[in-house]
Amino acid sequence: MWGWMIALISGALMSVQGVFNTGLTKQTSLWVANSWVQGTALVVCLGAWLIKERQSFGTLFQVDSKYMLLGGVIGAFITLTVILSMDQLGPAKAALIIVVSQLAVAYLIELFGLFGMEKVDFQWSKLLGMIVAVVGIFIFKWQS
Repeated sequence: MWGWMIALISGALMSVQGVFNTGLTKQTSLWVANSWVQGTALVVCLGAWLIKERQSFGTLFQVDSKYMLLGGVIGAFITLTVILSMDQLGPAKAALIIVVSQLAVAYLIELFGLFGMEKVDFQWSKLLGMIVAVVGIFIFKWQS
């Protein structure tokens, strides 16, 4: 149950953050806003690290798959693409397309066992769910 609650909060926060970041970009610039978002995230994470744990940052050099260190780079591009999509499509349409894209890529990662994730068997019901989600995008688009 906690997993569901956390996921719901995460989705809500992503939508609110996307709107905030888009508004910030309109008043500053794309890279100023993105730098602010990533910089304040760094400050919050360092504060939490100081309060909650004190594991050495040296453990980063011990990570087996070095591509795992690209999360921050990907995060910067996530912020960038969310800002651009919300600006061009509006929050609801952008969020719908973003979520369906997340779902499709996450299922492919599981299906093929990419990036060290446990491989799952193909299920027709999950493919049908994806098709319904994509149809939902078209219904949402045609209604606006």
